[in-house]
Amino acid sequence: MGQDIVVVEVPKLGKEAAIKAIKEWGQPKSKITHLVLWITSGIDMPGADYQLTKLLGLKPSAKRYMMYQQGCFAGGTGLRLAKDLAENNKGARVLVVCSEITAVIFRGPSVTHLDSLVGHALLGDGAAAIIVGADPDAKTERPLFQLVSVAQTILPDSDGVIKGHLREVGLIYHLSKDVPDLISKNIEKSLVEAFSPIGIRDWNSIFWIAHPGGPAILDQVEAKLGLREDKLRATRHVLSEFGNMSSACVLFVLDEMRKKSVEEGKTSTGEGLEWGVLFGFGPGLTVETVVLHSFPTQATH
Repeated sequence: MGQDIVVVEVPKLGKEAAIKAIKEWGQPKSKITHLVLWITSGIDMPGADYQLTKLLGLKPSAKRYMMYQQGCFAGGTGLRLAKDLAENNKGARVLVVCSEITAVIFRGPSVTHLDSLVGHALLGDGAAAIIVGADPDAKTERPLFQLVSVAQTILPDSDGVIKGHLREVGLIYHLSKDVPDLISKNIEKSLVEAFSPIGIRDWNSIFWIAHPGGPAILDQVEAKLGLREDKLRATRHVLSEFGNMSSACVLFVLDEMRKKSVEEGKTSTGEGLEWGVLFGFGPGLTVETVVLHSFPTQATH
């Protein structure tokens, strides 16, 4: 029953997010050349990418990429793939959609599987969409962030700490208590590798788009790196308002940050700062690291 629901509803939820992104972009949807769709539920053939193409009325020739079961790091993966597609296909405009519905993980409480209770407390439904391209048209397009560099890595000694198995009863997952410690111990290495070429070593001098896996992860990352409380403000806001929406989370945080930056009269979309980082953490333990460069906000125009 859960799969029957999400097969229909995942594309419909993704459509709502995509319509908002396309409207703000302001260009005709016929200019979208690629569709990248990330989901953790609703596996069917043809897939949610086909359904979403139909629901949005995209060109039948739009090149589709359907990505399943990547989990919480997938928002970063989506941006990484979109960056490659945009930079290697002249004129490409890539619509990235993350659509997550948690019906497939819902089941009754069990004393032998407390992971389900943790998941029910943390996880939420949500969809987000973003359009990625290279060489923006200054007359018609207003970039929000530049994707400067991307990286993915598997953390050492992390086998099995986050894993999920799709079975007849739905998605069964395992969450280890070691996740916050493993992420916080290894995160600085990813930061150093990403920001050394730019000459940045002060992690309070950049803006932060971190996947809100849970309060314990954020607390330990903050403590390990000596981050000021305001650094993870946007991430904590999304977690408190919507929960952990898997792949969609980092796009929610990105949206929250650029909107607050305008509201508060900051000079850039990254809280007035020039450089920032987007982190996705998920099964594997896999970490996606995206270096971002902000653009001036409309407030400064």
